[in-house]
Amino acid sequence: MLEPLVFDGKVVIVTGAGGGLGREYALAFGVRGASVVVNDLGGDIKGGGKSSNAADKVVEEIKAKGGKAVANYDSVEDGEKLIQTALDAFGRIDIIVNNAGILRDRSFGRTSDLDWDLIHRVHLRGSFMVTRAAWNHMKKQKFGRIIMTSSAAGIYGNFGQANYSAAKLGLLGLANTLAIEGQKYNIHCNTIAPTAGSRLTETVMPPVLCESLKAEYVAPLVLWLSHDQCQENGGLFEVGAGWIGKLRWERSQGRIVRKKNQGMFPETVRDQWDNICDFTNATKPANINESVATLVEVLSRVETDEGIAPNPTSAMATAASGISPLEAVGQKLPESTFSYSQTQCILYALGVGMSTKDDDHLKFLYEGHEDFSCLPTFGVIPSQAAMMDGGLGSVPGLNFDFTRLLHGEQYLELFKPLPTSGTLTSQARIADVLDKGSGAVILLDVHTYSGKELLCYNQYSLFIVGAGGFGGKRTSDKAMSTVAHPNRTPDAVMTDTTTRDQAALYRLSGDWNPLHIDPSFAAMGGFKSPILHGLCSFGFAARHVLKQYANNDASRFKSIKVRFVKPVLPGQSLQTEMWKEGNRIHIQCKVKESGAVVLSGAYVDLHAAADGSPQILPEAGGLKSELVFAEIGRRIKDLGAEMVKKVNAVFGWEITKGGNTAAQWSILCRQAESAREHHAEPEAGGDP
Repeated sequence: MLEPLVFDGKVVIVTGAGGGLGREYALAFGVRGASVVVNDLGGDIKGGGKSSNAADKVVEEIKAKGGKAVANYDSVEDGEKLIQTALDAFGRIDIIVNNAGILRDRSFGRTSDLDWDLIHRVHLRGSFMVTRAAWNHMKKQKFGRIIMTSSAAGIYGNFGQANYSAAKLGLLGLANTLAIEGQKYNIHCNTIAPTAGSRLTETVMPPVLCESLKAEYVAPLVLWLSHDQCQENGGLFEVGAGWIGKLRWERSQGRIVRKKNQGMFPETVRDQWDNICDFTNATKPANINESVATLVEVLSRVETDEGIAPNPTSAMATAASGISPLEAVGQKLPESTFSYSQTQCILYALGVGMSTKDDDHLKFLYEGHEDFSCLPTFGVIPSQAAMMDGGLGSVPGLNFDFTRLLHGEQYLELFKPLPTSGTLTSQARIADVLDKGSGAVILLDVHTYSGKELLCYNQYSLFIVGAGGFGGKRTSDKAMSTVAHPNRTPDAVMTDTTTRDQAALYRLSGDWNPLHIDPSFAAMGGFKSPILHGLCSFGFAARHVLKQYANNDASRFKSIKVRFVKPVLPGQSLQTEMWKEGNRIHIQCKVKESGAVVLSGAYVDLHAAADGSPQILPEAGGLKSELVFAEIGRRIKDLGAEMVKKVNAVFGWEITKGGNTAAQWSILCRQAESAREHHAEPEAGGDP
């Protein structure tokens, strides 16, 4: 016995429910426990007149069967009134079936303004008004099911129905967007294109066919799509005569019809026309991201001068073979060059929240400051070019949809303080490729040099959604790992409020992704507004540590590792929690307003301060040798100026405990040319 679908406690509005399909839907919901608002203006097929009889009769039928229903006689353009009827009668609204419609068929040349406007007002604007009135109620209750009624005429076109066809296809576009925006609130929106006998279809169908295509053969699909068990969202279904089919777009492989540094000509289009229209091995893009991804890959192919060629197969069609670790690992990307001045250093500091209202920020904001410095996390900026300039698209074995790329984790290590201006080169290679099942992880290592001197090392952990399942390994010894913070109350907490323009400011450092500035682009990604760059939050957290534990001394910064968890909206406050373990500062960054964690498993490693304190690694503790190092440090401070006249070297010690490194100590003795004097400076770090 099949488990019945019931709608107890649910409230549904069916528009145009006085007859035909709408009546059938209302009756079906009523007998299965839903409270039904039966809406019908009571007009004729062309939108004229008004009567309460149609809606009242359906309400009576539902009540006669033991159901609950009320009538509503308003136009669907008065959407707020329909929703208020549901709230007044039943206290909530869960399901909307946008079914109301009229016809004013004319050949296109004879279609009047009134013919066009009335159709759009009832079908498209009416569905919009009713749905918008219910939207916030559904968001608050974290549930909603919306059905839009399109038509075969909207999908395929039909003679004499230009006005009707345009409105019906418009409903599909509206539904697809609502499906995206409502997803995270458990609001699902689907579209049906029913074929059934009604007063609308009898104008375009033979009477015998109309009689056979019963409305009761459509209602079961509407009820299933409206049920809380159904997770379908953004679907388009043709339905009629007891048959249901799902539609999706199909696209030919197409052809690239231009070459690098050359024009594009209609003659080339003509000569490639058969190939452009060849649906052999057609792809089936499921969303706008997959559509745009092809253009991104085309740009990459044109830049590599591959010439006229088929467009790449979409990621959905090649998920099983698009990632090949054997081909990709070890591949080097084209070397990139990054030239910058003190202006870029200052702009970056502003982008990660520094301000002239804090005097100790001036050393990063004012080029005339005696200690003018470049923030250590600026080290990610020169390396970005290796990833953003299309180099990944040219790597053999990495054939994926670039719109599915997420920045998962980031590691940055500095080998010396960054200069405040210069020309740097970055060399990138694929360190490893991992199969996480639901996606692939690409570990991209980038080494950045000033001339031949290594300045910094970045490791990007890039997650490609949906590109997993190729049979690769899940872990790598080449990955810079995250580390959980200690299980205790944070030793320090620092909070900064981002500005509404934080993302707009940060992007000037080189990340031009419209996700961070364009509201419509952000909406395509499911965000209510543009989001902050993950590397901007990364910069905020790092400078919090630098201020709290290093007195904003950029030379003490060694490395940082973070995992990006959730996005931040410009204007929210970033709260960095810190735990000190020797010279490692564990960090966790949250949005203060919501408590949502945005950076996790994170830490910053610092070089020891120049006060004679040894660098104690996180595992260290209780070493008697610490006293020896403390005494050495004290004497170096007192006698260093004399000692450096005799020695210009680095002294290093590594202390082991149980076979593991427990502490490191190094003393750097160098000549201070600028001051024309000698000094000794203890500093921790690296291998002795």
